[in-house]
Amino acid sequence: MRRDKYKIIIPFLFPAIALYLVFVIYPYLQAMYISLTKWRGLTPNPEFIGLENFQRMLEDKYFWNALGNNVTYLIFVPLITITISLYLAFLLTQGKMRFSKFYRVTYFFPQVMSLVAIGVLWSFIYHPTIGILNSILKAIGIAEPPAWLGNPDAVVPAIGAVIVWQAVGFYMVLFIAGMESIPVTFYEAATIDGANRWQLFWNITLPLLWDTTRTALVFLAIGAANMFAITQTMTEGGPNRASDVLATYLYERAFISSKFGYATAIAVSLFLMVFVLSIFTMRVTQRETLEY
Repeated sequence: MRRDKYKIIIPFLFPAIALYLVFVIYPYLQAMYISLTKWRGLTPNPEFIGLENFQRMLEDKYFWNALGNNVTYLIFVPLITITISLYLAFLLTQGKMRFSKFYRVTYFFPQVMSLVAIGVLWSFIYHPTIGILNSILKAIGIAEPPAWLGNPDAVVPAIGAVIVWQAVGFYMVLFIAGMESIPVTFYEAATIDGANRWQLFWNITLPLLWDTTRTALVFLAIGAANMFAITQTMTEGGPNRASDVLATYLYERAFISSKFGYATAIAVSLFLMVFVLSIFTMRVTQRETLEY
């Protein structure tokens, strides 16, 4: 019976496997080959140059600048997003807050918006003369607020704040779903023993949400390694490459400079970084699963 079942399973799996091989695995392999070539995207036969693109990448200051910005996002965006999301989720599930359903919808709303629309919206908010943010800062007494997207020291935090604003609602809903599945009796027993809200969160909520938190960390890390749409929309990597990330840099190398071989090498490196980072995050955050 065990032998015969594969005669049924394999034919049903074959179409899905075939599609995956054609549309996922083959493009990956093709990209890895192009990363070993010198190709401007015009000739049918790229010139094979081996690892020269990767060697050049190690000596490229713009590559390291873009990677540094990705690392900055990778450190701060997940940490800030998860902290705010957990706080809001705990507040809306455990606290006796009026209009909690309204707040859930309001906080989640940015998640359903296009990143391009969000980028355009926040470009106007950050505008140095007509932007609402600088108008508010001037109204409270700050005479010369910074040009957020024109200041090399302020542009990365400004874009990072937009990503946090856009992502918080989604992860808040994710954590709310996890919190609402925790038995109320756990909180009641701890409250009877004299636990305050912080102790309830630290000793009950957070341990039972650990698997959800791990998943959120991986998704946020992948998002921080990309950052293309929002950066391209708001600054195109400027000013003077201060907000460049690997995705915008490889886009510029490929579609503006027509250096597809080098750009693909950057893309392959980015893929490997994200892959290793995801595995590392899952391994480091692995712990005993609590069942309830």
